[in-house]
Amino acid sequence: QVQLVESGGGLVQAGGSLRLSCAASRRTGSTSVMGWFRQAPGKGREFVALTIWSSGGTAYADFVKGRFTISRDNAKNAVYLQMNSLTPEDTAVYYCAAGRTISFSTSSYDYWGQGTQVTVSS
Repeated sequence: QVQLVESGGGLVQAGGSLRLSCAASRRTGSTSVMGWFRQAPGKGREFVALTIWSSGGTAYADFVKGRFTISRDNAKNAVYLQMNSLTPEDTAVYYCAAGRTISFSTSSYDYWGQGTQVTVSS
């Protein structure tokens, strides 16, 4: 079993920045890909970004390109999401997830954190 714990959410004004962290209890073959997803009120959970533990390769949703950066620290089993130029549309609960394949789909991820709230005020 793998536990994921997110932190770093909060309230920020439009144009501001936040850095989310995700701590993984361990890494296994089934957690080779780490993703960030978000879910706004009344909407489905959507892909934000992913990274691969071994190579550091990354992928982003179009709506965050140039604003968000995902990174990882292999020694700490941690993944980060640096979010800049935030807008009210970025308000959501942000979830960290771990899976074995490169995918933008929630169904491909086996482990999920509890989520951290990000609220962007206008």
